[in-house]
Amino acid sequence: MLQKVVICGVDTAGLPRLSNEENERLMAALKAGDKAAREKFIVGNMRLVLSLVKRFWAKNANADDVFQAGCVGLIKAIDHFDPAFRVRFSTYAVPMILGEIKRYLRDGNSLRVSRSIRDTAYQILKVREKLEERDEEATIGKIAEAMQVREREVVYALDAISDPVSIYDPVYNKSGDTLQLMDQLADESQSDEIWTERVALRQAMALLPERERKILLLRYFEGKTQTEISAEVGISQAQVSRLEKNAINSIRRDISGDE
Repeated sequence: MLQKVVICGVDTAGLPRLSNEENERLMAALKAGDKAAREKFIVGNMRLVLSLVKRFWAKNANADDVFQAGCVGLIKAIDHFDPAFRVRFSTYAVPMILGEIKRYLRDGNSLRVSRSIRDTAYQILKVREKLEERDEEATIGKIAEAMQVREREVVYALDAISDPVSIYDPVYNKSGDTLQLMDQLADESQSDEIWTERVALRQAMALLPERERKILLLRYFEGKTQTEISAEVGISQAQVSRLEKNAINSIRRDISGDE
């Protein structure tokens, strides 16, 4: 998100500043149905929205869209605010503006995360905050213990709400030479070592008797059980187990070169 002077066609540098007295006077007027006072109050409090939007500069979201979401939160706060609350409007409005922005960022995420996982993740964040308030190290283990869940559930939920990154994002830039995230990724399944092992395995498989080769293909490439294989091949399960073991040992000897 880029820092801009003009957002949604609004010159943010020229937004008016309202005193507490002006805010109170306009609030009373708009609650009485004065539309002009309502419009002036909204514009006069857009600086509050802008100050909160700046917190999300690093979220890779469109500045205009985030500002609009914040303005929706501002209008909701105006509609629900009651001067009888005896608090400043800004104190009441900030949580509603932030909530609307966060809702937009969450719902606009290209990766859809189930509501239950999001709820778990936000509960984790609350537990982590409480641990840190007690000057404790908020480890995955401590969070899982406090919530009485498994550690992998904590890790999974936190990963689910993490912002996705593009493989084209720069991770290093010096003298005009940009290193992107994709430059640090490698397909380990296509390494020279893996390719050599596959060739050796294919050659070792070719040396097996036809029945043993078929048993390994059914067992490890089609995922069938020994019982299913015994019915298909026409031998007992014990024989399948013995032939499978012999075939694997034979392949190991051929690949390693042992006699």
